Amino acid sequence: MNAKRKSIWLFVAMIVCIPLITFSIARWYESRIKALPYYGKDAAKITSFNFMNQSGKNITEKSWSGKIVVVNFFFSHCPIICPKMIRNLKMVQEAFVDDSMVLINSLSVDPVRDSVERLTKFASEYGIKTEGWNLLTGDKAEIYHLARKSFLVTATDGDGGAADFIHSDRLVLLDKSQKIRGYYDGTNVQEVKQLILDIQKLREEN
Repeated sequence: MNAKRKSIWLFVAMIVCIPLITFSIARWYESRIKALPYYGKDAAKITSFNFMNQSGKNITEKSWSGKIVVVNFFFSHCPIICPKMIRNLKMVQEAFVDDSMVLINSLSVDPVRDSVERLTKFASEYGIKTEGWNLLTGDKAEIYHLARKSFLVTATDGDGGAADFIHSDRLVLLDKSQKIRGYYDGTNVQEVKQLILDIQKLREEN
């Protein structure tokens, strides 16, 4: 009787475990092997730009050439969403701290107040390692055009004027050809962990 019960329990365990194992393998394949999609019209590249980082250095699209880039839009006086995004982006930087191929670029949507000096102070306040992480300021209209037309982080219309405002929690992943390969909720730790996995995947692409 005991042997029969053991056989039954073994059979039940197999019935339960096999689907779980299959599901786990499928998830592993999806997260590690399956190629990342392309986003944007015809997988277009990011348009040209010219901004200044917290060190007073000009950063253009050429600065991103051959790099895997994570982009977000923020402003230094943001009280809730931006601090969460910055803390989560620090996880990304720590994961690739010795990898010069991976860059983080945070573009200010309030460039009038976010001067180079203000961004330098912000980096210090949040313990941001500025090597490999640009906090960018520049012409508001240019930043907003890039946010809407290249990075597609908002569906709202606007001209980048004084009354225009964009606030997004999206993290945008660009590959080495400056094409969008992923969007992530920058306030969600699990999505940021997935971003880290996807960066590793892009590093292995030809």
